[in-house]
Amino acid sequence: MSADANVRQFTVALDDDGIRLDRWFKRHLPDTSFNIVSRWARTGQLRVDGARATPGDRIQAGQVIRVPPADATPVATAKPKKARPVLSPEQMEFAESMVIHRDAQALVLNKPPGLATQGGTKTHDHVDMLLDGLYFDLDTRPKLVHRLDKDTSGALVLARTARAAAYFSKSFSGRTARKTYWAIVVGVPSIEDGFIDLPLGKQPGTGGEKMQVDEKEGQPARTRYRVIDRAGNRAAWVELQPHTGRTHQLRVHMAAIGHPIVGDGKYGMAEAFLSGSISRKMHLHARRIRIDHPDGGKLDVTADLPTHFAETLVQLGFTLEDGDKLPPDEKVPFTKEQEKAKAKAHAKTYRKERRGERQGRRDTTAAKKPAKKPARKPTKKP
Repeated sequence: MSADANVRQFTVALDDDGIRLDRWFKRHLPDTSFNIVSRWARTGQLRVDGARATPGDRIQAGQVIRVPPADATPVATAKPKKARPVLSPEQMEFAESMVIHRDAQALVLNKPPGLATQGGTKTHDHVDMLLDGLYFDLDTRPKLVHRLDKDTSGALVLARTARAAAYFSKSFSGRTARKTYWAIVVGVPSIEDGFIDLPLGKQPGTGGEKMQVDEKEGQPARTRYRVIDRAGNRAAWVELQPHTGRTHQLRVHMAAIGHPIVGDGKYGMAEAFLSGSISRKMHLHARRIRIDHPDGGKLDVTADLPTHFAETLVQLGFTLEDGDKLPPDEKVPFTKEQEKAKAKAHAKTYRKERRGERQGRRDTTAAKKPAKKPARKPTKKP
């Protein structure tokens, strides 16, 4: 900050590179309300490198933010945030036990099945709560940049700085992060290496908790699968790579082609469970994550299997090493523009097919309908 007692000047730090100006105020001057920042912008008092700025402008590291004097009249403070519960020594130890990679910008956890990524109604134990135990040598709390379903285990990336959070979030939203999952599915797909292209949408009446294939209004969803090994016709061990990031995508897609993931009763119903001693837990594991690193190079981490999954591999006669022998899938996923074009073309084709079906039914009905007989003229009685 400058020595001037009236006008304040701040230099944008590296961790704030790329964020919005209003977000910068929320981080560093939280007592300054959005309304005050907006008023400063409208009156030209808020400047970045000498130029007028607005709350929505993106700022860059090294730029100088000119902030006018604070108002003499204090602004009513917002309701204080609810304090997070202090973690117990056992929770701290558990949080640290999940860490399988750590560097200056990122952590990678091996999330166990049954632990939610974030909290919600009646969900009190989750990864987000445990992040208070993962500061290590930094003063900043790690941030979630993507999610795994509660019953899905495996690699989960955390950002340790604001710069890394923005960088990783862009990678996930831009579909450049490559995620490899392992799953055990019921039965064996007839095609051993294929793509599933089925649009997905929320299932009505479930409050968004369940997804379904929606050919008419669903969002494009694309999954590549490869069979690693098979246990006769009973089950298959498959590698799954999502090329889009829809909710429950892998689970819905595998159930839709008739091979639900073992233990996924939500989408596979009773057919998702194998008889015998095979665990009823869901067999879906985020085995590997590959993503560009903010400091250059690649972050490439593999997560060990949970106990129930590893035991199922043994019971079905599979060999763990076989799963890592497949060459990496480096196919480029759809861009957002391609997804929109694909969805538009699909909707157009669907409408044409529906029109053709309706016309066909009308033609069939007309052909089957008997011709009307000519009306008989009434005859007079003699």
